[in-house]
Amino acid sequence: MNPSRPQDFLLSAAKGTRVVVRYRIEGGFTDALGELLSAAAGSCTIRTRQSDVEIPLELVVAAKAVPPPPPRRNARNGA
Repeated sequence: MNPSRPQDFLLSAAKGTRVVVRYRIEGGFTDALGELLSAAAGSCTIRTRQSDVEIPLELVVAAKAVPPPPPRRNARNGA
């Protein structure tokens, strides 16, 4: 097993790890940023801010762990 393959990273990463995954779509590539919910031989599921995204591992071209998001800022007062 080649540990530099993004598929291998996803299969070995702990559930709950925050990841970014680049994968092929018709006409190019797109990214999914969020929490790794699951990874099996055929696909992985990432919980993004909008929805859970299931990605076939054969379409993955890059994947890595990323740090937690920065804390949200407080809203500014209009005064």
